Amino acid sequence: MTLEFRCNLACVHCMIEDTMDRLEPESLSRFEQLLDYNATHRRWTGLILTGAEITLRRDLPELARQARRRGFEHVRIQTHGMRLASEAYCRELVDAGVDEFFVSVTAADAETHDAITTVPGSFDKTLRGLENLDALPGVATLTNTVVTVKSYRHLPRLVDRLGHLRRMVQHEFWVYFAMNEQDVKELGASHLEVLPFLRTAIARCHALDRGVMVKNFPHCLLGEDGDTLDNSQPRLFIDPAFWTEFRRNGFYQCVHREACSSTRCLGLNAAYAARYGWHAAELVPIRAAEAPRPPGILTRTPSS
Repeated sequence: MTLEFRCNLACVHCMIEDTMDRLEPESLSRFEQLLDYNATHRRWTGLILTGAEITLRRDLPELARQARRRGFEHVRIQTHGMRLASEAYCRELVDAGVDEFFVSVTAADAETHDAITTVPGSFDKTLRGLENLDALPGVATLTNTVVTVKSYRHLPRLVDRLGHLRRMVQHEFWVYFAMNEQDVKELGASHLEVLPFLRTAIARCHALDRGVMVKNFPHCLLGEDGDTLDNSQPRLFIDPAFWTEFRRNGFYQCVHREACSSTRCLGLNAAYAARYGWHAAELVPIRAAEAPRPPGILTRTPSS
């Protein structure tokens, strides 16, 4: 549930920067309706509290407490992690019932991360936050890295940089796409250039016995790592105006679409194809039928 549309970073790859001032967060009454619905129907076991930056809400601990009291077994926040640099705030959130932290880390070093977020010191605060969480029992941490021309070379080193964290259960790599028909910022990287760095990062996640998830990348290019592709998403409660912009991306385009049996792949999007072409020779249709599988969220258990 999207409960905030403010942010104290200005990431160059932000998907909603052009709509943030127009999108409305879900209201407290909608939040209460969600809690009532799930208390009655028990449809979901976990709730993700998100937004542009959810930790800007002063009532975040109380929202988590309400969700846990009303039957949600897990409460996750999706955050850039800077406020987690406060040990006291981390403890307050965990005591309130937040047990999963999905933290955005854009690169492997402070210089690159801070250039992407445009806020000096943001990398150090985010890393300190992850280390603070690592000291708390009952916590699982995950990272999300948006893969752009500015970050893709960092993927293996990023996994290494966070290798000391005991409660890190999963790394997710979300390949950037423009929220319109053209990549006007020229942030999208060629899948062919990303591939070796991505596969090396996947191997390093496996070596650390961590889960790994890839989004918005051609299934066929991943080869033996194809099982890491998971484009499923939780049910999202968000201002409907978001979807008007989202649909402009033009996913599911591929020269092999009719011949391919993959049920996970989003193909190419309009902005990507306009910039890099269709990779007709490099993309290969997947012939064997796939068995459906559940989302791969939290595939590892944090150490105690």
